[in-house]
Amino acid sequence: MNFSIREGKITDMPSVLELIKELAHFETEAEAVEISVGDLEKDGFGNNPLFKTFVAETDGEIVGMALFYPRYSTWKGPTIHLEDLIVKKSKRGLNIGSALYKNVIEYGNNLGVKRMEWVVLDWNTPAIEFYKKTGAQVLKDWQTVQMDELAIKNYLEIL
Repeated sequence: MNFSIREGKITDMPSVLELIKELAHFETEAEAVEISVGDLEKDGFGNNPLFKTFVAETDGEIVGMALFYPRYSTWKGPTIHLEDLIVKKSKRGLNIGSALYKNVIEYGNNLGVKRMEWVVLDWNTPAIEFYKKTGAQVLKDWQTVQMDELAIKNYLEIL
């Protein structure tokens, strides 16, 4: 199968949102997606874009995407965080995910970042094995910490 990888455009955001929803379903959190196409358009293509995307396209259809954004490490300097990488279930196993991953890694390398980071669910063994094969370290001693909107409000109210 022939496919191409390119930078995402504002007109791709409806397809990107569908891929985000597919990933949320895969991660058994389909109801957790709150973002809209309008949010993606505003946040990714406004005056101060918060993220970039690469999309995989075949026959005019977007079948995969990688969404990432800049971060800053007090130890390393500029870094990139890969938020999501997803390929449509029907198109997996065709090296599309590997190509998206490679494009993100090349992008970071071209920027001169000293680290790229992302999270992976501990039960996603195929992804973990893929990342290890590419030389990535899957850290066991770090825990992801999150505070949702309700927790933020509750915390600020008790101060």
